[in-house]
Amino acid sequence: MSLLDHYAEQLDQLKQQGNFRQFTSNQQQGRWITIQDRTMLNLASNDYLGLAADLSLREEFLDTLQIDRALFSSSSSRLLTGNFAEYEQFENSLSIAFGRAALLFNSGYHMNIGILPALCDSKTVILADKLVHASMIDGIRLSNAQYVRYRHNDLQHLEQLLQKYHQDEQVERIIVVTESIFSMDGDETDLAALAQLKQRFAKTMLYVDEAHAIGVRGEQGLGCAEQYGVLDQIDFLVGTFGKAIASVGGYIICDSIIRDYLINKMRPLIFSTALPPISMAWSDFILNKVLRMQQQRQHLAEISQYLQQAVIAKGFSSPSSSHIIPVIVGESQAAIEKARYVQQQGFYAMPVRPPTVPQNSSRLRISLTSLVQKNELQQLVEYL
Repeated sequence: MSLLDHYAEQLDQLKQQGNFRQFTSNQQQGRWITIQDRTMLNLASNDYLGLAADLSLREEFLDTLQIDRALFSSSSSRLLTGNFAEYEQFENSLSIAFGRAALLFNSGYHMNIGILPALCDSKTVILADKLVHASMIDGIRLSNAQYVRYRHNDLQHLEQLLQKYHQDEQVERIIVVTESIFSMDGDETDLAALAQLKQRFAKTMLYVDEAHAIGVRGEQGLGCAEQYGVLDQIDFLVGTFGKAIASVGGYIICDSIIRDYLINKMRPLIFSTALPPISMAWSDFILNKVLRMQQQRQHLAEISQYLQQAVIAKGFSSPSSSHIIPVIVGESQAAIEKARYVQQQGFYAMPVRPPTVPQNSSRLRISLTSLVQKNELQQLVEYL
């Protein structure tokens, strides 16, 4: 018996269940994607403001870049020789925009598996929304904290848990972990109500991931926390640059004490080679554009609202209140077939299946960008 047989059997099971995944080669230009000679409207990208697709932005950035600052590797962790000026400049830009200290990380996943283990000890309780991202679940599991999952977006259930653990003298702090916009359902946490809840429980701190909100929500694009006026209420405000910001990496906005603590205690930060300085310069360049992109944010909001309503009118379940709009069909194979059909009609939407989503909730996940036009979505709806 080969030691590989076990893994081969597992892969065969995935294939039989319709859950086998593989990479797909593609070419992208603007809002279009070409796969195997078929060009389709790209409805699977996280380039929410169309910035990654904008060739003129790349030209503008490279025209202003001095060759001696075109640094494609940091060659070190930031605590050794990797703390280049580009890092400090970008963190300063973030601090000015958000009004608090900022710290950068190599990715959103890297960020979420590092912060919580650094912050939490055996006297910490984490209360996490049932549907938080896999990276947050992994970070929670890596920590020494006790943890409980509360029902998705159920703040009454969360309040009951807060009351229970707040009275426990063995618990020194409670960290509520959630996302502002959820990546699969496209629905939102009521951040204003969550911030009010926090005020009633002195031991409580809030950890909110804005990965899908940064750039697209708020007057300056600082996320849902800006939109709902609670920027200063979120103790650990985190997000990523690989979506609307068209770059790479993650960030936390927090008190300067927390920033210093993470620099000293967060293992993935301490022991990882830092991202290339040119990536930080690009992120800083893009951030300054994003702060003024109100028109693109408004267009994205308008087409999102149209598609949300149209999907429900067609009889599908879709809890979305954002630019991420699931079309829930149920079985994995049904989602695969629905995706194949709309792709044949020229719309690239991807099926999402277990374990990414719960059993019997497989779906098309439509991810809108500001490049998409309403008339194109009207055509899509006809094929759903």
